[in-house]
Amino acid sequence: MGGRWIERWEPEDETFWRETGERTARRNLLFSVFSEHIGFSVWSLWSVMVLFMGPQYGIDPAGKFFLIGTATFVGALIRIPYTFAVARFGGRNWTVLSALLLLLPTGFAFAVTEPGTSYGTFVLVAALTGIGGGNFASSMTNINAFFPLRKKGWALGLNAGGGNIGVPVVQLVGLLVIGTAGAMHPRIVLGVYLPLIVVAAVCAALFMDNLAPVRNDTGAAKDAVRDRHTWIMAFLYIGTFGSFIGYSFAFGLVLQTQFGRTPLQAASLTFIGPLLGSLVRPVGGSLADRHGGARITLGTFAAMAAATGVVIYASVIESLTVFLVGFIGLFVLSGLGNGSTYKMIPAIFLAQGHREGLSGEAAEAYGRRLSGAAMGLIGAVGALGGLGINLAFRESFRTAGTGTAAFVAFLVFYAACMAVTWAVYLRRPVGVPSTVPSTIPEDGGAVAGPEPRPVSARV
Repeated sequence: MGGRWIERWEPEDETFWRETGERTARRNLLFSVFSEHIGFSVWSLWSVMVLFMGPQYGIDPAGKFFLIGTATFVGALIRIPYTFAVARFGGRNWTVLSALLLLLPTGFAFAVTEPGTSYGTFVLVAALTGIGGGNFASSMTNINAFFPLRKKGWALGLNAGGGNIGVPVVQLVGLLVIGTAGAMHPRIVLGVYLPLIVVAAVCAALFMDNLAPVRNDTGAAKDAVRDRHTWIMAFLYIGTFGSFIGYSFAFGLVLQTQFGRTPLQAASLTFIGPLLGSLVRPVGGSLADRHGGARITLGTFAAMAAATGVVIYASVIESLTVFLVGFIGLFVLSGLGNGSTYKMIPAIFLAQGHREGLSGEAAEAYGRRLSGAAMGLIGAVGALGGLGINLAFRESFRTAGTGTAAFVAFLVFYAACMAVTWAVYLRRPVGVPSTVPSTIPEDGGAVAGPEPRPVSARV
């Protein structure tokens, strides 16, 4: 896998971008989305598999929440090494390899998913599906390098949104299987994905590229770890993506456990929220491009707090209709927030380059270097929020029989996210040295770039 290396890549150069860069970047984006989409489907397999696990499997709701929590946890941790794999092996090469690795958890699940298999075996297979969660980190790091700053919100939102749709798609496949073949045939779901994994790997090998200028930079990783904005944004991403992936994995099981839905009834509703949340993620990125990521993120958290209040009310009065309205609202809002928070990352580090006295290409290179390293860490910590949601549901249902206590905890967390977003990114404007041609938007970002071409860095 040593071919297809691009030696020169200057996306901020408008002539280069117009003549060759945009076409190449869009092609890589398309097949990155496809591979990441399959990765998300594999990662979220157990949100579907638990719907097939009737009494004959001998696993209670707490045990099922632990299975999906295990997949979430491993998927979060593996994002860290996946982030740096792109620079080590090349974006195309790693996409091929990471796609082929998905055969491991899917094949094992196909072999063991049947009554009589030990619970420990199911935990092990659920852990292996976490491999699919790593594809997001490497894909986002790769696509971040392909696009200029002014296009990152749209490109990263589309890349992530197309990947996120893997969650509702695998749930729709599960619904189709339960509705036609019944709840006794989970292997059909797995059989659908085995050939798709091979197709994703072949497409990446044929149509994607490696960027030679993207080199492994351990110094960037160390700098990202030390930078407070990495951890602040990771905290906010727990609130957006952690909510999306945690709710996506748990939604069907919550419907079964709290509202007594059958596997078919739960499966017929489970996919709606993740689908809408995935579709609006690029919208969140585009809104952030135009109005500033911090503003959109703050508004999103406020609306998520309100939607959580609706869900708590529905849980108390035991209204499935009101519950669905609030819960699906949470999915849509978390999708918007996913797009806006990820748009903030490159803009924050570009503005930080300006504060270091850099300008033009030097500031842009600084921003790309740190944002690429930070994205994997932020994505990993954010995904751990999904684990927190699943564990909160597990404890709430184990002790009280409902998810109400878990939702109260989520409400408090969204309020904390609102406070942090306002205090760090909206309360005071971020200054840029006067030697750099720039304007400073009201929400604390900066617009700067090599003369005479301003590049939006709106935070």
